[in-house]
Amino acid sequence: QVQLVESGGGLVQAGGSLRLSCAASGSIFSINAMGWYRQAPGKQRELVAVIESGGSTNYADSVKGRFTISRDNAKNTVYLQMNSLKPEDTAVYYCYADIWVAAPPHLGDYWGQGTQVTVSS
Repeated sequence: QVQLVESGGGLVQAGGSLRLSCAASGSIFSINAMGWYRQAPGKQRELVAVIESGGSTNYADSVKGRFTISRDNAKNTVYLQMNSLKPEDTAVYYCYADIWVAAPPHLGDYWGQGTQVTVSS
C-alpha cells in the first residue's frame, strides 16, 4: 500500500511564488516518473511537469520558464517550485508517481489527494 501526500498550496498574488511538495510512503521498491497535474473546475486534468528517476524533465508550454520540478529520491519526494504565478494557474494540483511496489511486486500509478492553488490579481 502506497500513499502520496501533498502540501504547500495556498493563496498567492499574481507574480508571487509557491512551492508544492509531495511525499510518497509505503511498500516502495523504487519510483520511476513523478509529476504534477492540475485541474480547474469544468476543465480536464492537464499535465504540468514530469521528472524521471534519472532527472530528465518535461513541462507544459504554459509553465515553461516559470515552474521547476525536482525530486529527492532519498525522501521519495517531488517538488514543484512555482514562480511568476498567474491567475490562470489557479487549480487543484495533483501529485503523480509511477511506483514499483515491493510487496507484491508490481507497477502502479498513484495520485495524491490534491492541493488548492489560488492566484489572485
